[in-house]
Amino acid sequence: MFDNLTDKLDKAMHVLKGHGSITEVNVADTLKEIRRALVDADVNYKIAKEFTARAKEKALGQGVLTNLKPGQLLTKIVKDELTDLMGGDAAGMNLSGNPSVILMSGLQGSGKTTFSGKLANFLKTKKSKKPLLVACDIYRPAAIDQLHVVGESIGVEVFSNRDEKDPVKISEAAIAHAKQNGFNAVIIDTAGRLAVDEQMMTEIAQVHAAVQPQETLFVVDAMTGQDAVNTAKAFNERLNFDGVVLTKLDGDTRGGAALSIKTVVNKPIKFIGTGEKMEAIDIFYPERMADRILGMGDVVSLVERAQEQFDEEQARKLSKKIAKNQFGFDDFLSQIQQIKKMGNMKDLMGMIPGAGKMLKDVDIDDDAFKGIEAIIHSMTKEERTKPQVINGSRKKRIAKGSGTTVTEVNQLLKQFDQMSKMMKMMQGGKGKAMMNAMGKMR
Repeated sequence: MFDNLTDKLDKAMHVLKGHGSITEVNVADTLKEIRRALVDADVNYKIAKEFTARAKEKALGQGVLTNLKPGQLLTKIVKDELTDLMGGDAAGMNLSGNPSVILMSGLQGSGKTTFSGKLANFLKTKKSKKPLLVACDIYRPAAIDQLHVVGESIGVEVFSNRDEKDPVKISEAAIAHAKQNGFNAVIIDTAGRLAVDEQMMTEIAQVHAAVQPQETLFVVDAMTGQDAVNTAKAFNERLNFDGVVLTKLDGDTRGGAALSIKTVVNKPIKFIGTGEKMEAIDIFYPERMADRILGMGDVVSLVERAQEQFDEEQARKLSKKIAKNQFGFDDFLSQIQQIKKMGNMKDLMGMIPGAGKMLKDVDIDDDAFKGIEAIIHSMTKEERTKPQVINGSRKKRIAKGSGTTVTEVNQLLKQFDQMSKMMKMMQGGKGKAMMNAMGKMR
């Protein structure tokens, strides 16, 4: 996510390193490189120019008033400007109404149907809502089937009528169905086109007028860059939507859409999609994204994701096992499953300050744990509970059963032993003190 932009901004900031003070010359040189980086990321030139002009004014105005080094000062200014450019604060959703009606709009291929499922899953698991998905794409042959598959995968009902060709009537019938059956959130997945056309705009405007949604979201593929911004502008002129959803941010995107769209349409980015899984949806926090763009990571989001998977009762049981030296491979496997639920591995690593830069050219496979899981599943119940019983002949059997080598089995056993010792140490005084201190910081 934004790897190229992050790299170029980092190089631009290096211009100021070694300078003892802010001057018009060294700030101008740095901001010239920052403007180039933004334009290369597909940010509109006018927006990039205004961005650097504001940053220059702030830098020269504060240059003599701070003890910060020039590089640190400009980094803070650029972070603040990036945050403002992307909207400042996180934008909430309007979930009033019974049911709350959410209308999805966007071009074909933007990921609208998939995101409708992700949003339904988000409302179900995070907001304790009972959502209903509505299939209103009557043109794309597989659209209705796709939404039914998505709904089934997350346990959410899908309302559809294959015989009805009027999306307004389908939407109205769906809302009536929701009221009669206790659904308190209705997500209407509308048809997309390959390009903006009058028929499409008229149709979605009619649906909008008929259902009077509490939220109208425009879904845009972040990988289409400045074209996405232009499309958003065209939609907003007809729909006056409430917010933007950026999908495919885990792809090789330059980031221009995320940085420009708020300025162009004056509507907040509300959600981002960062992968194929139904859990791969995040509320958009401009300040956190600015941190990530500048290579500072996003520890807050990482902790939030970890806490979502955290089971307090399970943690207590695990703590007792560690204290009694009873931590086994079944427990280890359980921890791996929790980590996998947190999201895309490269995305998670990018949230750790500094890690994103170190790993920018490293391909981190989402199946990184596949070999480890195969080895553990090839163990007997006794071996998973008491790893110390695993001898040479058992290692050969485990390697053969998991499609790995004895060397890889030995490596896992060694890493597991080191991790067990470390966890045991964390149970002691220093570990508890550190955990208590971290708890007070939250």
